[in-house]
Amino acid sequence: MKEQLQVTFLGTGTSQGIPIIGSKHPVCLSSNPKDKRLRVSVLVSYKSYNYVIDCGPDFRQQMLNNPIERLDAILFTHEHSDHTAGIDDIRPFFFRQGDIPIYAHERVVQSLKRRFDYIFADEDRYPGAPAVKVNLIDKGTPFHLRDLEILPIEVFHNRLPVLGFRIKDFAYLTDVKRVEHAEVLKLKNLKVLVINALRIEPHYSHFNLEEALAFAKEIGAEQTYFTHISHLLGFHDEVEVQLPNGVHLAYDNLKITI
Repeated sequence: MKEQLQVTFLGTGTSQGIPIIGSKHPVCLSSNPKDKRLRVSVLVSYKSYNYVIDCGPDFRQQMLNNPIERLDAILFTHEHSDHTAGIDDIRPFFFRQGDIPIYAHERVVQSLKRRFDYIFADEDRYPGAPAVKVNLIDKGTPFHLRDLEILPIEVFHNRLPVLGFRIKDFAYLTDVKRVEHAEVLKLKNLKVLVINALRIEPHYSHFNLEEALAFAKEIGAEQTYFTHISHLLGFHDEVEVQLPNGVHLAYDNLKITI
C-alpha cells in the first residue's frame, strides 16, 4: 500500500492572528471556530515521522491542540516572527529527543542566531535551553527527510525570497506575492496545493483572493487550500461557499490525507 501524507493545519491566520487583540471587526467577534486562526503553520506526518513547517508564536498551543509524541524536523519558510518566534517552545521535544533538526536558508539561520543566540550557542549554552541541528537548504537543491524527498520552491514576499516546499504531490507556499516561471514548473501535477490568500483588497507582499484564485487555476491542483488569512477576507463560511469547485479555505486543526 502506498504511504500517505497526513497534513494538519496548525494555524491558518496572518501575522496578528484572528481575532486581533482589541479589534471590534465582525470577523474578530465571530463565534465560529473556523474564524479563529492561530499563526500559520502545518504539520506533515508520514509513516511514523512528524515534520512541522514554520514554528510561530502559537506553536505551544498548536502542539497542545494537536499532540504528537515526536518532532522529527522543522522546516522554515523565512525569518519573519509569525513563522519563527515559537522556536523556544520546542524544549519539551528537545528534553525527550535531543537536538531538533531544522532546515532553513542560510539567511534565515543567521537571523535565528541573532534573535535566539542562546539556542545556537556552540559553547556554554544556557542550562535548559533547547538545541537544534542546522541543515542549510536553498531553492536549487532537493533534500531528504529520511526517505521523503523535499523540493524547495522559491517565491517572493515583496522583495524577500521565501521557500515553499513540495512533498510528493503536496505543495505548501505561504507569504507569496510573486513566483518566477521556473519555480511554477515545479508545481505541476499536484494533488494538493496550499497557498496564501490574505484579503479581498490588493496587498504589497501577499496574494489577495483574486491573485490566489488565479494562481490556483494556473497550477491546476486537484484541490487547493487557502491559508495565511486575515479578518479582512471575511467570514469563513461566507467566503467558502463562493469559491470554485476544488478550492477551499483552510481552517485551524483541519486534517487532510494525500
